[in-house]
Amino acid sequence: MIQRLAYVVGRPLPPQMQDWVRNDILGPGGVRRYLLRWNVPVIPLLLLFLLIPGPVWIPVSMMMLLLLPWMYFSVALMSIWQRHRLQQHGLDPDLLSAKEQARASREREDYERRFGRAA
Repeated sequence: MIQRLAYVVGRPLPPQMQDWVRNDILGPGGVRRYLLRWNVPVIPLLLLFLLIPGPVWIPVSMMMLLLLPWMYFSVALMSIWQRHRLQQHGLDPDLLSAKEQARASREREDYERRFGRAA
């Protein structure tokens, strides 16, 4: 439990857990887990804006002014963070590229199967 919390806040896990780390970052649901880990902890802080007196739309607008760029940058920096985490655990950061190439290859094969080979 303590190792998992340490991992979530950025600490490396022991070398025998490399397979788990690879699956956490590159496996099914990896993007969802990354976005939840980055965006959910910010929500309680943003809810403090509701304590500001006045109409509700003012604190909600203030929350959105912070939340939307936060979410945008979390998505934009996802691959950089994933590369860092792979390197941090002694894994090859090119695994991200391999995953993207495999996906592109599957899409290409699917396209060729459905529509025939492009000339």
